[in-house]
Amino acid sequence: MFESSRLTVLLALAFLGTILEASQGLSSNPGPTAMANRVLFDVPVSNNGARCRIIAYKKGIPENELAIMSPMDIGGFKSDEYLAVNPQGKVPSLKCQTTGTCVAESDTVSRYLLSEYACYGASFQPSNPVSNTMARFHDIYLTSIQMCLYKPGPPFGSFGTRKDALKEYSKQLYILADMMDPNGPYLCGPEVSLADATIFPSIVFASHMFPKFDHGIVQPIPAKIESWFQNLRNTDSAFTRVYDEMMGAISKWDANGRWDSIHLAGVRDTDPETIFDKIIAGEIPATVVKEDDKILAFKDINPAAPAHVLVIPKDRDGLTRLRKATNEHVEILGRLMVAAGEIARDESLGFGEGARIVVNDGKEAGQEVFHLHVHILGGRAFTWPPG
Repeated sequence: MFESSRLTVLLALAFLGTILEASQGLSSNPGPTAMANRVLFDVPVSNNGARCRIIAYKKGIPENELAIMSPMDIGGFKSDEYLAVNPQGKVPSLKCQTTGTCVAESDTVSRYLLSEYACYGASFQPSNPVSNTMARFHDIYLTSIQMCLYKPGPPFGSFGTRKDALKEYSKQLYILADMMDPNGPYLCGPEVSLADATIFPSIVFASHMFPKFDHGIVQPIPAKIESWFQNLRNTDSAFTRVYDEMMGAISKWDANGRWDSIHLAGVRDTDPETIFDKIIAGEIPATVVKEDDKILAFKDINPAAPAHVLVIPKDRDGLTRLRKATNEHVEILGRLMVAAGEIARDESLGFGEGARIVVNDGKEAGQEVFHLHVHILGGRAFTWPPG
């Protein structure tokens, strides 16, 4: 537990260090910033803030109108000065220096820029229903779980496991791909839209980070989205600029070994398969008493009590034994315990008023199969301490 907490702190400090270094790349010179009508607060690695930068660059909004700087330039994310701009202490945020008006959150800031600078450059089609739906889908279904690509541990939105969150992220990309205009080159046809500005920075993340994980997804990023992304990256200077800004920061994460200790990336299950994998695959018969998408329960072929059932995770996911458990396994451990309780109540299996629920951890404790399993024993009286 101590090591896990220490790792989380170290990764958080590394992330802060990245922000401190990378934020300098967006800061304007003190003169133009002081003179600018509005200031956009953001950092290079922010994929949500990047949509605002794409809009600013694509529209060609001059520095005397809109300066871009980091919260670190005014004392940091939690400084009184920045919290007066955005009480949440996050980016992006915008402040109008002449009126004192402050705007926070990426979609709100983006639409503010599109309204205030409608006469500059591309319109980004703020009333296009397809673009708006795609942007909204992105913010609700992708942004809420994107931490699975880089955060040390769960939860990832509503998902308790990284693998489930990665699969959902990919699923949502396919939903967006189905909404694309087939003729392009932008998501909604020949003109750039808010959907392009919104989704492109997240694909910067996905294209670089998905390959780091052992997720089992054949093609996590749809071919149509990959083609659109590469085209904008190579042909549209505003998108190229944001790509370079983001990758400059992400490369520091790589250099600092951010993924080295992250489950399914630097930390993977490399232990050999066991007999349980063959039971799960149906290659070896078993008397199954309970099954769902996560767990499998079956009768022990060498019962130590009149009622003896084993319950196992279908995906071992590194859990060769209990001491390998991390915060990545909280959900499956809970599922195993709930299943054990349900089985222990099942009189048809021979259980009575009590049951012994056991996890053997290691050879000295009697563990024979190195795929975490819970024994549920009943149908007789037990003594304490166990032998």
